[in-house]
Amino acid sequence: MSGTEATEPKVEETKPAEETKTEETPAEESKPVTSSAVFSMFGGGAKKEKKEDEDRGDNSGSAKAQRDAAKEEDDAAPESEDVHFEPVIKLTEKIETKTNEEAEEQLFKMRAKLFRFIKDSSEWKERGTGDVRLLKHKENGKTRLVMRRDKTLKVCANHYIVPEMKLSPNVGSDRSWVWNAAADVSEGEPEAVTLAIRFANSDNANLFKDAFLKAQKDNEEIFKKVDQPAEDAAAA
Repeated sequence: MSGTEATEPKVEETKPAEETKTEETPAEESKPVTSSAVFSMFGGGAKKEKKEDEDRGDNSGSAKAQRDAAKEEDDAAPESEDVHFEPVIKLTEKIETKTNEEAEEQLFKMRAKLFRFIKDSSEWKERGTGDVRLLKHKENGKTRLVMRRDKTLKVCANHYIVPEMKLSPNVGSDRSWVWNAAADVSEGEPEAVTLAIRFANSDNANLFKDAFLKAQKDNEEIFKKVDQPAEDAAAA
């Protein structure tokens, strides 16, 4: 009897131990619910992975690249201050571009579009868009028509307004005029051209007409004065 009582406590001690072991097993299986799992939900997982990579000596993955980049930043030399160098030669003279218009007075200026008539194909070809101007020379008093293209400023019309010119309205338009120029030098050499100019509205077109006819009248008087001595000399 006493031997039986001596063995029973061992059975009772062993049984709770087995139950405790059985109960602890599910707790180990549900380990992701612990505080470390909750930490991984808020960004702790990457830190753990990085530590695992370092522990197993992984030198070929992203962890190594991040460590190398951090090391390069630490070893990088501090940026130097901006260095200013004085120019060896200072340009003090302003270069002026000659336009051959310095000795002329502007009488008229208005934006328009210019066309040239091509005889071979019997069609109008656009020459450019820009400001058409009437310039009067300060010494000889002659007035010429000059027009330059926008941006490039290339000359697309350049000739004196002579008495032989006739300004005619363009067919079907109240804001366009046509005339013949016997010696336009916009391309370098004098050539006979038929030009047409178009304005934004009829009012601008009429302003151009008035300025054109006035310049033509003034030039006619100047040309007569120039030609008269030559005619007198020929008659003598």
